[in-house]
Amino acid sequence: MSAKIALVTGAGTGVGKAVALALARAGYDLVLAGRRPEPLAEVAGLIKAAGAEALAVPTDVTQRASVIALFERAKARFGRLDLLFNNAGIGAPAVPLEELSFDVWQNVVATNLTGMFLCTQEAIKIMKAQTPRGGRIINNGSISAHTPRPYSVAYTATKHAVTGLTKSTSLDCRQYDICCGQIDIGNAESPLTERMVQGEGVLQPDGRKMIEPRMAAEHVGAAVVYMASLPLDTNVLFMTVMANKMPFVGRG
Repeated sequence: MSAKIALVTGAGTGVGKAVALALARAGYDLVLAGRRPEPLAEVAGLIKAAGAEALAVPTDVTQRASVIALFERAKARFGRLDLLFNNAGIGAPAVPLEELSFDVWQNVVATNLTGMFLCTQEAIKIMKAQTPRGGRIINNGSISAHTPRPYSVAYTATKHAVTGLTKSTSLDCRQYDICCGQIDIGNAESPLTERMVQGEGVLQPDGRKMIEPRMAAEHVGAAVVYMASLPLDTNVLFMTVMANKMPFVGRG
């Protein structure tokens, strides 16, 4: 039986890299998307060394033409798509809401929400038409889809919106045997969370700063592999994977 095909956005570093490697170990061939070609090439080399196939496609998910080209290359290379991990995302400087620039707001929305929507559209087009029909889409929601950090309006608003995208995709696409779920990640080790363990740490709602515990990104990879392993009549709609001692549950 041929390997299943997975496409991972933001695959060059952090969570995306960990998930791509975990999927490769689970028997998937990979399409790797990201803005920078060098990290993608490095991850592709690791996947090939492990015995799986990898296609690295530098992609800007904020540009529709770039997303369409990504999925066209994936289909031309592998002929089908079984899994999309919508992971590409960015944050913004921690500034008061009224001081956040419009350009920064637009860039976060374009990357975290519009990019995910564009990738979802193109994945659906492939999955509903292929034989066997169907597939699975997993969105990276973040625990910011539930609770904001101070001064994080752009990131938090887009991650709340991802929850709506997940629910709508799950509802609208089940007729095509396409499952959509969301993994909400808390403090996985990645370049985006380095600030949590540097200096005094990160700002808390009470105004103090603190170092926050993190978890290995490999645990996110294992969780995504589990979600992907289910048959298409079964779906994990939402899963939270977090550093156990991070200040999220209760009052921190």
